[in-house]
Amino acid sequence: MKKWTYLWLPLLALAVGFLASSLTRQGMETIYPTWVKPALTPPEIVFPIVWTILYILMGLGLAMVLRQGGASAKPATIVWGVQLALNFVWTLVFFGAGKPLAAFFVLLLLWLAILVMIRSFRQFSTLAAVLQVPYLLWVTFAGYLNLAIFYLNR
Repeated sequence: MKKWTYLWLPLLALAVGFLASSLTRQGMETIYPTWVKPALTPPEIVFPIVWTILYILMGLGLAMVLRQGGASAKPATIVWGVQLALNFVWTLVFFGAGKPLAAFFVLLLLWLAILVMIRSFRQFSTLAAVLQVPYLLWVTFAGYLNLAIFYLNR
């Protein structure tokens, strides 16, 4: 495996996040500010910083898995793609469509996909799996925020 994989996989994950953010910019600027948010909502500047770090960790984790597993890492690669797609869809549903309850159900699927990804990564690299734990924790916290926003704005 080429060392470039450690660059292009994080960039791919970042690009997916950037695309989702770009497609939902209007909702982020018009819908989201009108919602009542729970007390533990971080300042807005925190979100892009955390997501940038998490997307980089996602890409680095997959690069490690591919380096260790090669072709046998195909199932882990598929799970990585599924969780990234669910991450993308959540952004579209929550910010783009302004549907926090529907987004919460997508987030539950994302959370499960991250668990499966961590388990599949661990077969090839413990470090790759551990690098995904902050992502799981953040999505758990996002689940709290997501559900609280739904309840506060019914």
